[in-house]
Amino acid sequence: MLFRKLLPREGNFFEMFNQHADRMVEGAHAFSKLVANYNDLALREQYTREVDHAERAADKVTHEVNRLIHQTFITPIDREQIHTLINTMDDVADLIQDSAETMSLYDVRHMTEEITRLTDVSVRCCERVREAVALLGKLSESNSAEAALKTCEEIDRLESDADRVMRAALSKLFREEPDVREVIKLKAIYELLETITDKCEDVANVVEGIVLENS
Repeated sequence: MLFRKLLPREGNFFEMFNQHADRMVEGAHAFSKLVANYNDLALREQYTREVDHAERAADKVTHEVNRLIHQTFITPIDREQIHTLINTMDDVADLIQDSAETMSLYDVRHMTEEITRLTDVSVRCCERVREAVALLGKLSESNSAEAALKTCEEIDRLESDADRVMRAALSKLFREEPDVREVIKLKAIYELLETITDKCEDVANVVEGIVLENS
């Protein structure tokens, strides 16, 4: 009984969710700038470093949340939901970094319209995730739960948009690109970018579950 009293009753999980979401969006914006300035080698390297920095910062938050789960006796929401939410959010940050690294490793020489469109949708998805996550700590306030669910619905729509863009992009790529190496490179990039939106949708599904169980 004394041991239980000595344990912290509630970690500041909601604030850490917000911190992670900020870093995730920071990485998405840096990646968007990387794509927009890809032909400028100096800027490409600068924005790649910014993506890496954001991912490392997000990873630190993830480790802190996972550590705190084991040290907190009473958590504000279900322990498994905390674990799933922060790790799924971290998957998004990792995928953004993976996309930047893959462009470099595959020696992608130019950006396509489809990469730009998928990047734009990915950024918007990350921004909506940040909005939805920010509402989790406000579920006691009127309309917050409804606002969170609406934001999750918007993420679902954005993921569907990204899926359509990727299918069209792959169709165009296989029909028009004669260089097999370029097909392999661009296909990998398209799929990575679309996976970012898939993971954002996974985050939205976790948020929806938390909202429905706690409002």
